[in-house]
Amino acid sequence: MFSRVVVAALLLAITSLSYADTPSSFRQAKVWVKEYVYLDRNTSDFGTLYCGCQWRWTGESGGRIDLQGCGYEVRAQENRANRIEWEHIVPAHSLGHQRQCWQEGGRRNCVSSDPVFNIMYVDLFNLTPVVGEFNADRSNYRFSQLPASASYQHGACPSRVDFSQRVAEPRPEARGFVARTYFYIHDRYKLPMSRAQQQLLMAWDRQYPVSAWELERHNRIARVMGHENPFVTGNRQWTLGHASVGEGLNGAPSTPSRQDNHNPAMPGPIHGNRNSKVYHLPAGCPSYNVMADRNRVEFASEAQAVAAGYRKAGNCR
Repeated sequence: MFSRVVVAALLLAITSLSYADTPSSFRQAKVWVKEYVYLDRNTSDFGTLYCGCQWRWTGESGGRIDLQGCGYEVRAQENRANRIEWEHIVPAHSLGHQRQCWQEGGRRNCVSSDPVFNIMYVDLFNLTPVVGEFNADRSNYRFSQLPASASYQHGACPSRVDFSQRVAEPRPEARGFVARTYFYIHDRYKLPMSRAQQQLLMAWDRQYPVSAWELERHNRIARVMGHENPFVTGNRQWTLGHASVGEGLNGAPSTPSRQDNHNPAMPGPIHGNRNSKVYHLPAGCPSYNVMADRNRVEFASEAQAVAAGYRKAGNCR
């Protein structure tokens, strides 16, 4: 539990926070989404996305689930059932499986070699705390509407998985949230979506409108990322056969350059972010021009940036 003073300070920081930046790694993304979005939400009524469980924070971004409080029953993996995990609502497999890096080595290879994948991978709008076991069971399955006769495998958790058909059904409170996240990710990064999945998510979007918490979560993330999810704000609507815009790909190289990080004649100063203490090179770092001017610190060399306590962004190549 947090004291009222700590919660008040947190909310003040969230309210005043406003900068455009991208986490430098998935580890940092989890810390940011905890500290700037969910820190005061671990005991809220909404709880984890699929099962509505509350949790106690542990470590820099982890948490221990109150299984008894939400009636969750362990299906097979007790260790994962007892902890929160940060799920990609649109799975990492969907983000990367059509990219060359994934075909040559899967997620790990994409994280280490593909800056475009990394931009998608650390997008805070796509991250949410879930019961670890349910995260494992949902895997990279698509979403579906299951028949009323389908069983619930996790006690009182109102979401379910059909392993034979490789589909998952989120609880009603999460369906509109899931739909608008899918629209955002597929629109921002120009990912394909099947006609059947579009039709289902469009139905959920209409049936389950934006809740007060979904809007508050959106606003907190938008202050950090520097842009909105237009499907939450209502500034964009998904229609069947939607033509994706691809704003998230603007300025991002399609393939990494191995020599960028070793080029002594860089075409400009190094940009450091005074908030995250991360620096970006003018070549090979896709977030070089993303941060707000008021948060930018310039350095003449990497050695100067490191001496000032900054570290290189994880998506630089």
